[in-house]
Amino acid sequence: MSTVDENKEGIRGMANPTRYGIERLAYWLMRLSGLGLLAYFVAHIYETSMILKGKVGWDEFLELTQTTEGHIILALVIGMSVFHTVNGIRVMLGQGGVGVGKPGRADYPYISKSQNYRHKITIYSAIVLAAIAMMYGLAVMFGE
Repeated sequence: MSTVDENKEGIRGMANPTRYGIERLAYWLMRLSGLGLLAYFVAHIYETSMILKGKVGWDEFLELTQTTEGHIILALVIGMSVFHTVNGIRVMLGQGGVGVGKPGRADYPYISKSQNYRHKITIYSAIVLAAIAMMYGLAVMFGE
């Protein structure tokens, strides 16, 4: 097999989080959490519009969210919101130059100054904070 064929992994190679480190995982989680929050926003608008059907229509639709599946979906929304917020703040600060470090000479092999331990710690912190928020949300929703 030639070298050209070995390098053609397509989407599978691009989406492989183990190949490029935690930064690639944060990239994908940011995109997926953004799409999930958009889907929740649309569903929330639909749910809120059920008030137009009166108290009976509102109560019937609200029963869907008071199930185990509804609580799990809301816990996922909490986790997506926390991760998306913390990682978005990390990206904005990095774009502004906070925590990036001083630029260095671009000698081979070039080591990126912007993907340093500060940003990696923030990515891990965003994941941990999202998990804690999800566990707290589940504890509140299930009444424990």
